[in-house]
Amino acid sequence: MSEFVTGQAWADLLTHYRSSAWRYECQGEYHEPDEAEPLRQFLAGESCDLSYMTPWLDGIRSAVAAGKTIGRVRVLTAPLTDYLRFEMAIAEHNEAAGEDIRVLDADQAAALDLGDHDFWLFDDDTVAVMHFDADGFRGATVEQEPSTVERYRHLRDRALRYARPFRDHPALLRSL
Repeated sequence: MSEFVTGQAWADLLTHYRSSAWRYECQGEYHEPDEAEPLRQFLAGESCDLSYMTPWLDGIRSAVAAGKTIGRVRVLTAPLTDYLRFEMAIAEHNEAAGEDIRVLDADQAAALDLGDHDFWLFDDDTVAVMHFDADGFRGATVEQEPSTVERYRHLRDRALRYARPFRDHPALLRSL
């Protein structure tokens, strides 16, 4: 049985997993309100205020210190959207906190039939398919049915098999 979660229930998923959290991130743009000003600053060539990331980065550090893993595979368009150029430029902060960020080109992701929905896989037994609209993240459908979770584990494994570390991708244009 699936459940749609938002707010605190979503925050709990991102912080209370037992050992691993992994994300497939495949949208060319995300319209998150907290990122609007840093994205504008990046595109203007200004120094970016990344203070909005502090809670997330602190959470990564805490999880890693507790022996947990966190990672993602990000799908990159060709050419990169402005948003993905921004994401690539700030990925070093996530990596420094302990997150494993890998990338795939969009044509590779399509050839691997990885789908077009972002999702998180927690502890290999819970999947959360993310839902977005023009105003950003709206919530996630959480599923623990074994065959569904197994399908998402296979997607993760396939993505990881072909992805490369973000620093090895030519799309890494500059650092902040």
